[in-house]
Amino acid sequence: MAKMTFESALKQLEAIVSELESGDLALEEALKKFEEGMKLSKFCSQKLDETEKRITQLIQQADGQVTETPFED
Repeated sequence: MAKMTFESALKQLEAIVSELESGDLALEEALKKFEEGMKLSKFCSQKLDETEKRITQLIQQADGQVTETPFED
């Protein structure tokens, strides 16, 4: 998945979910799509974790202290 962006991975993941939900795939093809979807899901999750860490590092108080601010649900 070199050079893949979060957005392109998410689009591929959404397409796979749509294909799986259609119920039109043979069992083996559905399993391959599911495995591909799991890899894409892991990639997206890692990108979100990396982004959260970067944002946390960028949030600073006026005195220069870094403050961790949790994301809202």
